[in-house]
Amino acid sequence: MLEAVLGSLAAERVLLFLHRYGQAYGRQIAGAFDMPVSEVQKQLRKLELGGLLVSQMLGRTRVYGWNPRHVCVAPLRELLQVVLEHLPPEQTAPYTGARRRPRRSGKPR
Repeated sequence: MLEAVLGSLAAERVLLFLHRYGQAYGRQIAGAFDMPVSEVQKQLRKLELGGLLVSQMLGRTRVYGWNPRHVCVAPLRELLQVVLEHLPPEQTAPYTGARRRPRRSGKPR
């Protein structure tokens, strides 16, 4: 839906994924869409250089999230929410509330 505005389908997917989950890392996003990790990382770096995203290292993994100080983040996230609400059902799988990390061992069900 936003591919024409954002310039690529990869950028659209990255932004929608981050909007849905708040933060993510490149391999996680690439796996959700069966995309090359290098393509996702390129978009993440570009968005970070533009100031929309910030990243931090958690162990050996670079995790990206929204930059709350950027003036465009709030309006962009409102637009992304509208897009998510109007996606065709066959495109919503990567944005559903699937578990994102393993269950802690010994935790009661």
